[in-house]
Amino acid sequence: MIEFGHLTHVGLRRELNEDTYYGDSDLGLWLVADGMGGHEYGEVASALAREAIVREVREGAPLAQAIRTADEEIIRASRKRGDALPMGTTVVAARVAGRRFEVAWVGDSRVYLWRDGKLAQLSQDHSYVQELIGRGEISVEQARSHPHRNVVTQALGVTDPQQLNVETLSGELDAGMQLLLCSDGLTEEVDDARIAQALSHLDCSAQECVDELVAAALDGGGSDNVTVVLVRQA
Repeated sequence: MIEFGHLTHVGLRRELNEDTYYGDSDLGLWLVADGMGGHEYGEVASALAREAIVREVREGAPLAQAIRTADEEIIRASRKRGDALPMGTTVVAARVAGRRFEVAWVGDSRVYLWRDGKLAQLSQDHSYVQELIGRGEISVEQARSHPHRNVVTQALGVTDPQQLNVETLSGELDAGMQLLLCSDGLTEEVDDARIAQALSHLDCSAQECVDELVAAALDGGGSDNVTVVLVRQA
């Protein structure tokens, strides 16, 4: 049985929440999309991504293909509107069927797996600072305060469909394991140790854990929209 919690918050420094999310135990689909604030209509892009992915998965499309379709649809919508800049969004999504899960992502929204008392980041950010980390030019700690830490290298609506890198991972989701999906509004303010601490409270509901994480992001400064979805295998 799946239990899940979810919450989005505009944060303390933004007037508009460009994040969106979706959760459906019957469909076995959860996602978080973070509309790109540097572009016009980020909230439109994230909503288009959500609607396209949910529709495609409902019609039987694999998760990665559903995300590719969303990219194409956002690009078409932006062209139709004649926007000076393309609207864009990151996305991270999870499908759960029985004891199996699959996750997919584009951009720097993340998915973590909690298993056996330990937290592991499954996704790898499509970002400028992640490329610097990969080349050994900066450390993970330095990346947290890097001036270009919010620059993504892949995003739906911005990246050409031929160049889009939809990464996927799959595995077992056994009893007691948890999948955490979040926008960078959480990870900007809350480090992995604090996330692990919140997920370790197994006497709390999934919703209570989500509420605790969003509150921690706001306590940390709330510099961006923050969205958290937690999926727990009972």
